[in-house]
Amino acid sequence: MNTQQPLDPHGLGRVHFIGMGGAGMSAVARLLLARGVAVSGSDAKDSAGLRQLEALGATVFVGQSAAHVADAATVVVSTAITETNLELAAARAAGARILHRSQALAAAMHGRNVIAVAGTHGKTTTSSMAAVALQAAGMDPSWAVGAHVPDLGANAGFGSGDWFVAEADESDGSFLTYHPRIAIITNVEPDHLDHYGSAEAFYAAFEAFCDTIRPGGTLVACADDPGADRLARRRRDCGEAVLTYGQDPAADVVVLDATPHGTGSSCTLTFDHDGARRTVALTLAVPGAHNVADAAAAFTAGLAAGADPDLLAEGLGSFHGSSRRFDPKGEDGGVRVFDDYAHHPTEVAAALTAARDVAQGHRVLAVFQPHLYSRTREFAEAFCRALEIADLACVTDVFGAREEPQPGITGAAITGHASDDRVVSTPSAEEAIETVVARARPGDVIMTIGAGDVTALGPRILSALAQR
Repeated sequence: MNTQQPLDPHGLGRVHFIGMGGAGMSAVARLLLARGVAVSGSDAKDSAGLRQLEALGATVFVGQSAAHVADAATVVVSTAITETNLELAAARAAGARILHRSQALAAAMHGRNVIAVAGTHGKTTTSSMAAVALQAAGMDPSWAVGAHVPDLGANAGFGSGDWFVAEADESDGSFLTYHPRIAIITNVEPDHLDHYGSAEAFYAAFEAFCDTIRPGGTLVACADDPGADRLARRRRDCGEAVLTYGQDPAADVVVLDATPHGTGSSCTLTFDHDGARRTVALTLAVPGAHNVADAAAAFTAGLAAGADPDLLAEGLGSFHGSSRRFDPKGEDGGVRVFDDYAHHPTEVAAALTAARDVAQGHRVLAVFQPHLYSRTREFAEAFCRALEIADLACVTDVFGAREEPQPGITGAAITGHASDDRVVSTPSAEEAIETVVARARPGDVIMTIGAGDVTALGPRILSALAQR
């Protein structure tokens, strides 16, 4: 991955995005449009996102053709675009500049102080919270997040302020591109071993990420997470600025009295500010201990950016979540349905624990779709243990995404570790829907969980509940 200093966006010429409808690509396209750059893009199918970009001034193509890149000076690709892609091949033959999505995002950030949010879990929520909190503090930040943020109206936006909040994706090493002024590390737990090959290489990538922080910049790290805390200690030993947060009494921002409140939560934060010990109460509209931790991360980064702590707390209280993060889909017959993007065992456990808080003594039923064959193979037993937090968890076939099927790796690789009938194999979506709907009673919570197309099941579950 190219980690050189970012390009000036106004030197890119016309920029063409291959696969512009994707969440990450559309965010960068939106930002470059806001900076006055000529943008075009293609995607295999039409979408509302493409039409929104067209309304903002982008030239949009449905389907691909070499003609689409004929006069493009710069072509942007994601890791998913292969060298055999006909638009990429044509761009290379024409001598166009080829940028990875992360490099184009770095160009869109040019001239701003970057807050880059990294970590195995919680990146999207933390970066969304940070952007909302800084906006409430009157700092008018720019932002780029891996999901639609209802409180911000989009997944990306360009503000007039000095700060730019960006979700920094570690999955392919592209988070080494951004050179942040403030870097947040929520946690470090091995994942994406299909790319890194080993846990040691994964940890080394986060060390390299810390080394990309600009001189005089600050690392914000979770004191409760061993991996993040290790990076904080390493950076402090080098004499660099670090702020930690968490329930650890030694943290710079200490989280006290974290308490669930139905679909919300609350806590108290204590910290030093302007030479005095301060206390701020946080009342959040999102559930779960993981959201409390993410709010503390966003708050700590806001302090490092010079924002008023009371205004930060007010902004965090106004945050209502990001798309696909404990996302309410509806209710029928007293049964509430939520959707969550969790696709790692730790994330699944956090989502189901939050669902227990929301259910308030009623049952939690889940439909889980494993994401990637490699991840399912590596974490099959851990997924099963996490799913046992639910009263019933239906495990579907694996959503392979970019990977080819692997022999013996199906949803049954997870359910084979079950010690009782709480975690069951339901290979098809239809079977999973039928199973949870048949068991659901008033007051129960049903969750669809996973990074694949399981998100589409929420409306179907609600329809089935209505027909009982």
